[in-house]
Amino acid sequence: MDAFYAAVEVLADPTLAGKPLIVGGPGARGVVASCSYEARSYGIRSAMPSMRARRLCPHAVFVPGRYELYHSHSKRLHAVLTSFTPLVEGIALDEAFLDVTGSRRLWGEGRQIAAAIRARVLADTGLACSVGVATSKFLAKLASEAAKPRAGPPGSPPAPGLGVKVVAPGSELAFLHPLPVGALWGVGPATQRRLDRFGIRTVGDLAAMPLATVTGALGEAQGRHLHALAWARDERAVEPDRAVKSIGHEETYATDHYAMDTLRTEALRMADAVGNRLREAGVAGRTITLKVRFADFSTITRSRTVARPVEAGAAVARVAMELLDAVDPSPGVRLLGVSVSNLVPRPGEQLRLGEDGGTDREPAVARAVDEVRRRFGDAAVGPATLLRGDGLAVKRRGEQQWGPEEAR
Repeated sequence: MDAFYAAVEVLADPTLAGKPLIVGGPGARGVVASCSYEARSYGIRSAMPSMRARRLCPHAVFVPGRYELYHSHSKRLHAVLTSFTPLVEGIALDEAFLDVTGSRRLWGEGRQIAAAIRARVLADTGLACSVGVATSKFLAKLASEAAKPRAGPPGSPPAPGLGVKVVAPGSELAFLHPLPVGALWGVGPATQRRLDRFGIRTVGDLAAMPLATVTGALGEAQGRHLHALAWARDERAVEPDRAVKSIGHEETYATDHYAMDTLRTEALRMADAVGNRLREAGVAGRTITLKVRFADFSTITRSRTVARPVEAGAAVARVAMELLDAVDPSPGVRLLGVSVSNLVPRPGEQLRLGEDGGTDREPAVARAVDEVRRRFGDAAVGPATLLRGDGLAVKRRGEQQWGPEEAR
């Protein structure tokens, strides 16, 4: 999708159209989630600190992210995509891979399918998208980027994009090799610096390097992976039912926390939300991980694997708090996160000897809480520890995803 979050905000409020619009956390610790092409003309990009974005464009309009709104539009988008093929692999709310090999008899070749998708998405959602067509996921992703609109000079409207970019079979290397090497998946700033020492600027430069030199510079696994991509070798299939590997929540605070009692309450908020998402996904997990980022940006993680998979927030919270008790908060905690991994399908309840009623009641209680929340809202019921003057301070998915707005 083209500037998805920003485009959704313009759809909700047409007076924002044509303005340098930034979606994200406006506070001192906020980051840019998305921005309009008018904002990009000033050099603003996703994941940029909001303070820097303000300096680049002081008259930019900031709006806080609204995850639920974007999620509802994403569901409409995916309904369109699955009408063309059942082989849809969602990558994010606004992006997906489609395997249309079996759809050509009905819809035509790649370019025709791409054009039909764009038209249907616009008609059904009111939003624009760009489509890349290629023989692999990797090249289709790069082609979709090449099809997007381009930001113009500051204060000017964006230049329209191609809308659809097709990398025809046999033309893969001609499309790929002139691109900057940073276009490859897995080339971040650190990898880029190592490649710079070898004078590698483009994908073609990397492809021309001997494999032994690349693996010597980057390590065996990463070197082989990037060298294969540089030769357009990507055999990964579209996975419509890709398994979730972990579920977690984290939050950056407007001011650093130093009190252990406050941090324990925050860990409980995260664990309660993680438990809810585990049950929504029909899974349980055995490894609980606590993430702590201090005021100086140093970050630690602590994990524990339990004997039985857990799905209840209370069970996740107990382990998270035990991990937290071993952390010294005196440097100031900037960010706290709780996640669960090592996921398995949710187990059935098993009778256990020596207990009144013979069952573990925590999962059943948690599912009863889920039913109440579905009927009356997220803040209808929850741990008493989270009760504040204005109600239960439950953690919602996407809340403060791009930084805090004000001190908690």
